[in-house]
Amino acid sequence: MFGLTALDLARIQFGFTISFHIVFPAITIGLASYLAVLEGLWLWRKNPVHRDLYHFWSKIFAVNFAMGVVSGLVMAYQFGTNWSYFSAFAGSITGPLLAYEVLTAFFLEAGFLGVMLFGWNRVGPGLHFFATAMVAAGTLISATWILASNSWMQTPQGHEIVNGVVVPVDWLAVIFNPSFPYRLTHMVTAAFLSTALFVGAAGAWHLLKGNDNPRVRVMLSMAMWMVLAVAPLQVLIGDRHGLNTLEHQPAKIAAMEGHWENTPGEGVALILFGWPDEAAEVTRWQIALPNLSSLILTHSLDGHYPGLKEFAPEDRPPVAVVFWAFRVMVGLGLLMVGLGFWAAWRRWRGRLYRGRWFLRFACAMGPSGLIAILAGWYTAEIGRQPWVVYGVMRTADAVSEHSALTMSVTLAIFVVAYIFVFGIGTRYMLKLVAKGPEAGEDDPATDAGASAPRPARPLSAAPDVREG
Repeated sequence: MFGLTALDLARIQFGFTISFHIVFPAITIGLASYLAVLEGLWLWRKNPVHRDLYHFWSKIFAVNFAMGVVSGLVMAYQFGTNWSYFSAFAGSITGPLLAYEVLTAFFLEAGFLGVMLFGWNRVGPGLHFFATAMVAAGTLISATWILASNSWMQTPQGHEIVNGVVVPVDWLAVIFNPSFPYRLTHMVTAAFLSTALFVGAAGAWHLLKGNDNPRVRVMLSMAMWMVLAVAPLQVLIGDRHGLNTLEHQPAKIAAMEGHWENTPGEGVALILFGWPDEAAEVTRWQIALPNLSSLILTHSLDGHYPGLKEFAPEDRPPVAVVFWAFRVMVGLGLLMVGLGFWAAWRRWRGRLYRGRWFLRFACAMGPSGLIAILAGWYTAEIGRQPWVVYGVMRTADAVSEHSALTMSVTLAIFVVAYIFVFGIGTRYMLKLVAKGPEAGEDDPATDAGASAPRPARPLSAAPDVREG
């Protein structure tokens, strides 16, 4: 296909499936905690607005959770089908970490999910709130194990190579590898921020449509408080994460910054825009700020870090993709900070729920958190290349022995199936959002009374939304 090798197609296939999958867990993590906060506020203040919002967003959570589970299963199988040599080499570490995720997180979520979605009028309020909190905790524990596995692939420690395979010798070092704290906090914070932007966009959209009511106002208000608190925090976490990456993956940093040669003793400029030309080993058409890259990455105006030419060509990541993905992530992050402060200023002036330009901006920023997550994921994973386990195993040595034709056919099937299945699911979820929260909104499983049939599947927690 288009002159691509089986390795290229395997990488594209995994990148395609994970791009779909990562969006749903991010929203699941954020919405689960949001629901726990809403139910806690309802139990504390008995404000029906919080109850209505809980039931409204629990329907969207159910659809999103289902799509996240389905998309995740496909990825798990790909480790065995497309990356069998990686599984044979590193399975003694990645396998147990993923098993721990299932044992400690997925079972926790699954065990309490039914109570959370269908038990509002069937169990006591304390037990129901506990179930919601356990689902939220399960999403965070799940993220912990997944990020531990991925972080070990980025900064592997606590292992030995015996007879050509990885053998864990120190599980604490494996789990708490050098990049793990930064990746975990960066990803969880991104999930909270993405969800806040999604919820805020929904509130702004309804206000723009004239659907101004207390539920929509609380929805927008809570979201903007979250953006104001979390967006600047994410900038600080990103700074620490960048310093950690410079220490352990300097080639990735050089690609992110687009620098080919850096002279010791001279400050390194921050390239705002440009076009990395890998053949000529130069970044063309630069717009740069002197010394700012040194200040950000070394906290010194004349700090030095290696350029791309200090690494062998076969050890460099694809520069252009990493360079631009990083700028998309940072650019959107700065816009998020701007949205948070703009909302705070309008709140102070008593105009948070008015002003079409502000509401349009908040609405437009709805998908920005998810786009930033994808851009950050591309930066991290493509920037790790050509290694699947950094400095230990190359990606070319990890791929299964499939033909390019086989990979082309399966990739085409994945593209069609994913667009169809998740396109329908996403459209349905957005229709739920467009419907908006209603006064007195109750658990769809129980609002018809005690005689209502019990739902038999998770998606039945979401009502039938038809166009009228």
